[in-house]
Amino acid sequence: MVINVRSEINRLKKVLLHRPGNELLNLTPDSLQRLLFDDVPFLKVAQKEHDAFAQILRNNGVEVVYLEDLVAETLDSSEELKVKFLTQFIEEGGVKHEVYKKALLDFFLKYNDTKEMVLKTMEGVNMSELNMPRHDLVSYLEDPTELILDPMPNLYFTRDPFASVQNGVILNRMYSVTRNRETIYAYYIFHYHPEYKGKVTMFYDRTNPFHIEGGDVLNINNETLAIGISQRTEAAAIDLAAKKLLFDKENSNIKTILAFRIAESRAFMHLDTVFTQIDYDKFSVHPAILGPLEVYEITRNGDDIKVIKKEGKLEDILSNCLGKKVTLIPCGGGNRIAAEREQWNDGSNTLCIAPGTVVVYDRNEVTNALLREHGINVIEMPSAELSRGRGGPRCMSMPLIREND
Repeated sequence: MVINVRSEINRLKKVLLHRPGNELLNLTPDSLQRLLFDDVPFLKVAQKEHDAFAQILRNNGVEVVYLEDLVAETLDSSEELKVKFLTQFIEEGGVKHEVYKKALLDFFLKYNDTKEMVLKTMEGVNMSELNMPRHDLVSYLEDPTELILDPMPNLYFTRDPFASVQNGVILNRMYSVTRNRETIYAYYIFHYHPEYKGKVTMFYDRTNPFHIEGGDVLNINNETLAIGISQRTEAAAIDLAAKKLLFDKENSNIKTILAFRIAESRAFMHLDTVFTQIDYDKFSVHPAILGPLEVYEITRNGDDIKVIKKEGKLEDILSNCLGKKVTLIPCGGGNRIAAEREQWNDGSNTLCIAPGTVVVYDRNEVTNALLREHGINVIEMPSAELSRGRGGPRCMSMPLIREND
């Protein structure tokens, strides 16, 4: 099985990362809002922090694979496939003029090293790099420093373009035009890479019309999936995914999907920013989600799905789901100021690599101390620059294989 994820806490065996690259150098104060960033990270330090993250995973027996490597291996299998990918990538990048489409295609095909070419697609391209002669009104008016293809600075958050579930993936249509291009890489990997071709079930496809993102998908156990109805995931997308997940008996054991409605805000952009499972009976949570919740239980009903609205506290809902009493550990220790500060820096966005062992940002000192008080093995990673992207260790990782129970 090339994909096997049935839990948030079972021992992590293989994970997909993307090392931040030159795409961060094409962030400017004027483009931050459009490209979904709040600040410009210092690339050199961000890369060191990310390398430390990858080494922590390797030191704990996790195989680390990189998005850029898998895409390059995929495209190296065929020149025809490379051209197909680039043509689609340029089109989805919003390039309208045929002369620029051709110039970009020629520009990328000049790369002898496919990995360098892939990294360049991620970095973005400005007009001056194409060295095009001025031949019409548009070319005379173009600013040579203007980006003709935007960078993709959010790529180091590999959790969002798709979600590993059971023996397949939910390949997402993302909320923003800026990020939706990211899913093209996973599409080509799962359809054409020698290791994955013909072996990955698609529970959702990027061509579907409704938005869904991986940070809203939590594998509670082998039979239960939680999905957030959030700023970036629509209820209609959950309905479509449910019709695949609940009825594909060969590739999915899911019997219940719990749809959690959460506040639509930057701080709570995904379900995994407000709670994540860290042990058999423990969850890290943001205090704001501890009140009454709006949750919908989706199950099979003959040949269709059935939806029941459930109300109650998060602790009770999760306890009923797992069949045991659970402990909720609040970000910031429940202190409002500490909680808001550390939530902003993803204090609840922990990556569990084995039951009771988590990777967290070192800057969230209050939350990390509280996790240790509850018996959690806390592994801290540096986070001064990576945290500027508003995503934590869970956001920066996509599990491909976890051990079964």
